[in-house]
Formats: sequence, structure tokens, C-alpha cells
Amino acid sequence: MELFPDPRVRMAPNVVTSTITCETTVPNPPVKKPYKRRIVWRNVILFVYLHLAALYGLYLMFFSAKLATVAFAILSYQIAALGITAGAHRLWSHRSYKAKYPLQILLAFFNSVSFQNSIYEWARDHRLHHKYSETNADPHNATRGFFFSHIGWLLCKKHPDIREKGKGIDMSDLKANPVVMFQHRHYLKVMPICCFIIPTLIPMYLWDESFVNSWFVATMFRYCFSLNMTWLVNSAAHMWGNRPYDKTINPAENFLVAIGASGEGWHNYHHVFPWDYKAAELGDYKMNFTTAFIDFMAKIGQAYDCKTVPDNVIKSRIQRTGTLASAPVKKNPEEEVHPWGWGDETVSEEDTKIAETIYKNE
Repeated sequence: MELFPDPRVRMAPNVVTSTITCETTVPNPPVKKPYKRRIVWRNVILFVYLHLAALYGLYLMFFSAKLATVAFAILSYQIAALGITAGAHRLWSHRSYKAKYPLQILLAFFNSVSFQNSIYEWARDHRLHHKYSETNADPHNATRGFFFSHIGWLLCKKHPDIREKGKGIDMSDLKANPVVMFQHRHYLKVMPICCFIIPTLIPMYLWDESFVNSWFVATMFRYCFSLNMTWLVNSAAHMWGNRPYDKTINPAENFLVAIGASGEGWHNYHHVFPWDYKAAELGDYKMNFTTAFIDFMAKIGQAYDCKTVPDNVIKSRIQRTGTLASAPVKKNPEEEVHPWGWGDETVSEEDTKIAETIYKNE
């Protein structure tokens, strides 16, 4: 008998000994590559030019431009602001009120004057901002610093979490809206005319302003100022101010931002009740021109079904999480998911029941 028989001869077919291991392994889950910030130098160059041009426009406002041109720049800024605040923000991002087609078309034009991406893109990013506020999925995450949340987020490639989480944002309502999708499809043709060409030509042909003054005051300064007022809502209003409605979140009530951004600076309230068409508790229009505009449109029959929050609900929230709360526990943003506005699946049944609707379409 062989003491060490050859296994190749002695073993039956398909029989293995314990010394042979199985080569079948469970594949490892894909490992995410560490995020590396990549600068978009084209945007850096364009924004540097824009701000230098705006500074020159500010100089021309005081020493060269006609008074009518300065007044037109202010009017153009307010038009652009309403395209964001009353349009892309309160109407289309949060669905806090409804608008008939004439008002929708007007706000789509105003939004094209503002040049802050199409309504569809703006609303998508803003819904994402509310849903995952102060996380890597937030396009202008304020925890990454003032500069990043103000302008830096536009100077670099988006974090991968933005694309990943963005796929789950419901945009079906805007995809079904003919005004929104028309503007989105034709944005690169409509926007240059509305934002740059018309504002430059009107002063030149209506009151014989020079091209230099028209371009740098009515167009460049106005556009740059409009951008920075919107950006301050993302930066300053997420850092400085009081938090009477919820101490545990970063957004704050910022009086100066409210003035510059047509009522968008009451940000602690807005993040607690994103579906309130006023975006503030204030009942007057001193620091909330956008609400005055929507109310006027409601009175002439163009805006309707405006959602707002009853006073008793606001007081209850203040006592539970705000200035009158004992000591609410600071939340971890990475574990929080919030509704982006009226119609979001995470809006609580309680909020659905307590919401008041004014200017009903009857």
C-alpha cells in the first residue's frame, strides 16, 4: 500500500479534499472615491469680470449715468428679484400658492431677466436644499463656510451626493407645467435677450443713454447686485440672526437680508414652514415686498389658493422648538430629511390639516 497515494489517481471525479478552498467570493461593495473639490475656471473668470464690471457700473451711477438709467436699473433689479422670489421660489419650488397662466408667463419672463438658471433647474436645486439642508447633498451647504454658500458652490463641481440625492426629488409637477418647460427648453435663447440685450438697449433708445452706461449700470451692476442678494439668503441668512421658531437649525431671521432680497431673509420661519406663501410670519409689507406682490395678484384674480400658517400653530412651534423651548436637542443634519414644500411626501398629516388657504379660487 502506498503511504502517500497520488490524489490525481485515487480521487473520484468531482470530489475535492479539505485542502482545496473554494475560489467563489462575495464581491466587496463599491467604495466611494473621496470627494475632491474641482474648480470650474470658466465660472471663476466670468464672475471676476462680472464683479469688476459691477464696481465700474457703481462708479458710473454716481458720476456719469443719467438719473433715468439709475432708476431703470433699480426697476430691473426688482423685476428680476420677483422672478426668483415670487416665481422660482414661492410658486414653483414650494408650491405655496397657485397662479393663472398670465401671471405664470409674467413670472417666467421676470425669471429670465434674473439669469439664475431656468425655473426647472432652480426649483430642483432649491427643493434639494430644503430636503437635505446643511449636508453634502445641499448645493450651497452653509456648514462649508460663508464663501462657499455665497458664491463658492458655483465655482466648483457639485458634490456627488447632490447628483445622487437629486434623483429622488419629485419634479413631476414642473415637468407637466407648459410654461416652466417652455422656458427650460428655450432658456439659452430667451435668457440673453431678457437679461442682457433688452436692459442695455432700452436706456440707449428711449433716453439716449451711452452704451457704456447702459451696459455697466443697467445690465452688469443690476445683474451682479441681484445675484448677491439671492446668494445672501444662502449664506448670511444661514449664519447670522435669531432663531425664534427652531433653535436647532442654522437658518435665521436676518433683517438686512430681508430688505435686500424682497422679503426672503426671514429664513428661520421659512425653513420651519416652507409652504407658507409669505415666507414669514410678518403681516405687513415693509420687509416683504414679494408678499405684497402676491397679494396684489390675488386681488386681481391671478394668484389663488395661498397657503399660510395659523397663529396658534406658530405659537405652539415657538414653545416647542423656538425661543420659548427649554432646550431642544441639536439635530444631526445628516440624519434629517425635511419637506421642500406643499406636495412633498414628507409633509406631515398634521401640517396638511392645520394649513390655512386664503384667496381661494371659487
